[in-house]
Amino acid sequence: MSWKKLDNISQIEEILNESKEKPVLVFKHSSRCSISSMAWNRVERNWKTEDSEKISPYFLDLIAYREVSNAIAETLSVPHASPQVILIKDGKAIYENSHMGISYQDILSNTN
Repeated sequence: MSWKKLDNISQIEEILNESKEKPVLVFKHSSRCSISSMAWNRVERNWKTEDSEKISPYFLDLIAYREVSNAIAETLSVPHASPQVILIKDGKAIYENSHMGISYQDILSNTN
């Protein structure tokens, strides 16, 4: 799976626009958290190549880019969590979950 790096606040507007073409998944990861590593690995293990045609995946290292994480939370009116997935469609957060609630199947089922 090929994650696009999310490391600049200016990318948020680009992601919102991109989500009008196809859903965008943002995975907010904390390198200091074992639960975050488990959740990320679970999503990566289940991801199929063809899923990239349905969803555009972005990876945010929130330890290194906390200001980007905060801006996403504010822009999308989604409370901050770590780890966290946010699915964006038509410029709005349509699904979010965190910690052990992060489910590959739930992500896919919310893209329709």
